[in-house]
Amino acid sequence: MSALVTGDAVVLGLRPARLPSRALALLIDMVVAWAAYLIVSFALLLATASLDDAAQAAIAVALFVLVLVGAPIAVETLTHGRSLGKLACGLRVVRDDGGPIRFRHALVRGAMGVVEILLTFGVVACIASLVSERGRRIGDVFAGTLVVRERVPVGRTTAVPPPPPWLMGRFSGLDLSGVPDALWLAVRQYLTRMGQLDAQVSWAMAVRLADDLVARTGAPAPQGVPPAAYLAAVMAERQTRDARRAFGTVRAAGGASGIAGDRVCGTTVGGAAAMGGASGPGPAPAPHDAAHIAGAPVWAAAPPRTPSAGTASAPSAPKPGPEAGPEPGTRSATGFVPPA
Repeated sequence: MSALVTGDAVVLGLRPARLPSRALALLIDMVVAWAAYLIVSFALLLATASLDDAAQAAIAVALFVLVLVGAPIAVETLTHGRSLGKLACGLRVVRDDGGPIRFRHALVRGAMGVVEILLTFGVVACIASLVSERGRRIGDVFAGTLVVRERVPVGRTTAVPPPPPWLMGRFSGLDLSGVPDALWLAVRQYLTRMGQLDAQVSWAMAVRLADDLVARTGAPAPQGVPPAAYLAAVMAERQTRDARRAFGTVRAAGGASGIAGDRVCGTTVGGAAAMGGASGPGPAPAPHDAAHIAGAPVWAAAPPRTPSAGTASAPSAPKPGPEAGPEPGTRSATGFVPPA
């Protein structure tokens, strides 16, 4: 599921970088890398002039591997996919699901780059990028990565909406190892674009994605939780775990990351502690009241229902007659006192 197509024929996807921008970024990176390689090689040549030819050859090979292969891998790992050339061109290397890359992704890309960039002068990488639908080279295919554009119009950038406060930390014990990257990408794309979709289409897509997520995790969704809120809460939990692995500590937004005595799913929110970091005592809000919680997004409510043909609509209130009106001397809703 590389691209998610809605019922309105709207494709939700990342903005992959194309060959011209990637070639320019690679050219900048290679110029910097070769300049550093030549400077260090000249310095080592002067320092190792007294060594024999075998030692100088070994130093030259080690220097080639460290500067032209190891340095790009280290830079992409430390900057989470932003090398100097990509930073100048507004590009970034991300995982297939849109998350930041790690060392193993940068290592695979760097190892394959020796063959398709250094040894073939970028010919193999250009051909692979032209053939690929999303502009990926062979290293991206093996590493499960994608080079995307970071500089997009301001009006089109949308962050993943946070879950309702009463769902924060609800899925801290959920096993997310069986969820593939393609499904994470689909959930992320839906959450960032659901405000642009029709209400019925958005609800149907949320139900389908929630069912796929439940099937992958092996745990049922809590009763009464809207599917869009469930997707947002699980996505927030996954982002929290990624940030914890990358940076060590994470400060949970909206309250504590876990509530004692509350199971992962299958229960309603309640008990002595209220979700979302509520400081005062009192019962926690029910899941079906998510749309009425302060700060909760509108999408937490159920979709609008259209009455069926056999369902009788509620009688409307009778309209006041011409003689109806406020009594003389009383103040009306507009703030004026009608004449007696």
